[in-house]
Amino acid sequence: MGSEIYRGSSYGAWHPLRVPRVSTVLDLARSMGWLPPERFRASPRAKPAALTIWHTPDYVEALRRVEEEGAADEATKMRHGLGTVSNPIFPEMFRRPATGAGASLLAGELLRHGGRIHNPGGGTHHGMPDRASGFCYLNDAVLGILSLRRNGAARIAYIDIDAHHMDGVEHAFAEDPDTLLISTHEERRWPFTGALEDRGVGQVFNLPVPRALNDTEMAHTRDRLILPTVEAFAPDAIVMQCGADAVEEDPLSRLTLSNNAHWGILSALMPLSPRFLLLGGGGYNPWSVGRLWTGNWAVLSDQEIPDRLPPGAEAVLRNLRFEGNSRGRNPPEHWFTTLRDPARPGPLRAEVSDRVSALAARVGAMPGRVL
Repeated sequence: MGSEIYRGSSYGAWHPLRVPRVSTVLDLARSMGWLPPERFRASPRAKPAALTIWHTPDYVEALRRVEEEGAADEATKMRHGLGTVSNPIFPEMFRRPATGAGASLLAGELLRHGGRIHNPGGGTHHGMPDRASGFCYLNDAVLGILSLRRNGAARIAYIDIDAHHMDGVEHAFAEDPDTLLISTHEERRWPFTGALEDRGVGQVFNLPVPRALNDTEMAHTRDRLILPTVEAFAPDAIVMQCGADAVEEDPLSRLTLSNNAHWGILSALMPLSPRFLLLGGGGYNPWSVGRLWTGNWAVLSDQEIPDRLPPGAEAVLRNLRFEGNSRGRNPPEHWFTTLRDPARPGPLRAEVSDRVSALAARVGAMPGRVL
């Protein structure tokens, strides 16, 4: 699911979300022959009333009003976090997030009888009920979970591998025993939440990871924590937030994963539930985001990722620009010619394995566990 609104919309010339992301994924997938018309659905824009199943009416109205007026008074800025450096005022500041939210809401309906959906414009996991936070004006992940539940999914597993903690989603579901929350995120990084000890009612599994997390450590986390926990929970639906900011080339984290780590988790999770909603998320290097999320669609739709891209896909990547960042000055050749990164293995550090073991020990005590 996608929309052309992402192609011409930007948070501003110097904001991290100035880079093209969803449009690159659509262009790459189409150039690969992976996105025929029958597999694409234009994202609807959620109506204000639909957003109030979680967001407050006052906040939704403020967001709509500030977009219309192009300005926020001091009271609105302080109350709702609109017009800040992180959450600036820009021409599509209601319509763009409402499009991502509309896709996740519709996905819950379309998945009533099973299937897989990719919403790369989603994954805005920091949005709060009554304020914007961390580049996220709405929380489509929360809205998608609520839509899945409304359409028959009683038990929902949410897995988030963004470099930043899923604070908005945890705020919504930490006390809900029918929603499993698993988050891997860089420690001591904004929003400075998601401590190892946080538990809610027992379905919250937060794994803060150290800098330089490598593919070996992420595979260990997948096999010893993520998969056993999801299997034990036996969800009716899985929602996965696949932020691309945990890869080595991203400017807003200090993790060192390759995109293979993300694809490995995605492919392992897919058989564990009849309904699967895959979301985007963070990611601020246009090449790494476009290549990772296009590969996500390949995994989700059972396509084979080639070693070398065809000329049309290569042209899409060569036409990208990353102004104002040193990583955009001399991009390596493989950013243009391949989707798959070289693997980035490394040592399994005790600070990772010990934390994984501590969380894994809690799996058997989850309330409502299905044996």
